Amino acid sequence: MKKLIMGMAAIALLFTSCEKDQPENQNDLALQEVDMSDFYVHTDFNDEDGKAAQNGKNCYSMKNLNRLLKEDDKLYRKMYDIEKNTRSILAKQANTAKGKPGSGGGGTTPPPTDNLGIITIPVVVTVVYSNSQENISQAQIDSQMAVLNADFRAQNADASNTPSEFASLIADSEVQFTLAGVRRYSNSTSQWGTNDAVKSQYPPVTPETTLNIWVCNIGGGILGYAQFPGGPAATDGVVVGPNYFGTTGYVSAPFDKGRTMTHEVGHYLNLRHIWGDGRCKQDDFVADTPSSDGPNYGCPSYPTVNCRSTDMTMNYMDYTNDACMTMFSNGQKSRLRTVFASGGPRAAMAP
Repeated sequence: MKKLIMGMAAIALLFTSCEKDQPENQNDLALQEVDMSDFYVHTDFNDEDGKAAQNGKNCYSMKNLNRLLKEDDKLYRKMYDIEKNTRSILAKQANTAKGKPGSGGGGTTPPPTDNLGIITIPVVVTVVYSNSQENISQAQIDSQMAVLNADFRAQNADASNTPSEFASLIADSEVQFTLAGVRRYSNSTSQWGTNDAVKSQYPPVTPETTLNIWVCNIGGGILGYAQFPGGPAATDGVVVGPNYFGTTGYVSAPFDKGRTMTHEVGHYLNLRHIWGDGRCKQDDFVADTPSSDGPNYGCPSYPTVNCRSTDMTMNYMDYTNDACMTMFSNGQKSRLRTVFASGGPRAAMAP
């Protein structure tokens, strides 16, 4: 009898132990079941390069990412883990809001609550110039800061130009920016290229907690490029041409409304191009941005239809002219804010 009682006790203990190993609730279950089957980082630009050169708009962020992936064989895994954490956070938020498992793909309306509040990012601008024109004024820097704050807080006056189809998706990301310092350096280098040479020459200031922006002539018709979360701290930040920075002073139309920086800071906060840098079957990992088969340029007529849906050509993460960009979406807001959450790559910036 004693052996029987001991045996039953052991079985009971086993069942209790197994129960403790199971997810405590549906939220934990969703975290274990994040689908990463569509994840990608490397992209092919053969078709895009010619169109970008022809249309005068060229963001080099994805090509810069390709280069970094070749230089660091651990970067892919870092970015995979960041993406998995992003999807896990969004899935948990969706579960909390709806009481059931979610995919974590972003795009709920309204966006799920993350309890982070308004996030203020300090910015250090490093101006590197080879002539007086490139040594942009403080007024030009201030104008760019104003655009960043208006665009990321959905306070831009042209938001009303968004077609009614997408107007309900306009998001205040609750991210804002404050100028923490300006550094100026005279240098005879006339073109800095895209291999982060300017960052090596003038290293970033506390990149863990500060957005570093280098304003210099990149060359090659390239407007700017950003580093995605997960890359080296020594090169973290955004590089932009002086004539594509701000709205006054040395600026070049049609990229003279400060939206190059809005676009590049989007990358810095882990947003992909609106067309997913592929065809209709490749995604930007945001549910409420329609699929597209490539970038849009200029000021496209509405509606522009691709992949059996209307393109969100007015989204900051497309390639349209500055004057025709008006919005981030709810899904993009949800996605970019995960980088500030606990375990996120930019969590040190959160309050």
